[in-house]
Amino acid sequence: MEARAIARFVRVSPTKVDRVLRQIRGLQVERAQEVLAYSPRPIAKQITKVLTSAVANATNREQGAAPDQLYVKVASADEGPRLKRIQPRAQGRAYGILKRMTHITIVVAERVASYVEEPAGAKPAEAKGEAKPTGRAAKALAAVRRAAGPKPAAKKKAPAKKPAAKKPAAKAAPKRESGATKERKERKK
Repeated sequence: MEARAIARFVRVSPTKVDRVLRQIRGLQVERAQEVLAYSPRPIAKQITKVLTSAVANATNREQGAAPDQLYVKVASADEGPRLKRIQPRAQGRAYGILKRMTHITIVVAERVASYVEEPAGAKPAEAKGEAKPTGRAAKALAAVRRAAGPKPAAKKKAPAKKPAAKKPAAKAAPKRESGATKERKERKK
């Protein structure tokens, strides 16, 4: 189950927002809130509000997810419209200023242990675009893979055919020497 929250037209550039979002992607919600609480960047307060809203959306649904089972699945900062302003400069010139806006999207999902009971030969959950499991979940996943046995041996490739005999190349013309080089050789003799 997933839930999302979006803050539109936030007056900060997307690159500044993405620096903070990179730190919380894939984390448990509780851990992400701790990271945001101690982040020195001012945008962290706005991101905290969006994250709290996404968690509230997830818990208030019909099947209400447990907040301790939620993790940040998607955290993105998309560029919004730009306000175009003018900065006066010397000699009657004017420089343009772009005041950027951002749309912050956070999607939280319930982390279930479904990837532990994966059938042998199936792709692991993290390969499908989900966050990598950590802690106990990673150990359990490793144990399941060990129990599945070793990977099948790779098929041997047929030996490569020998390349056909090369045709004799035309004789290359001798390199020309500059006049200065000829003079040096003659002096050495």
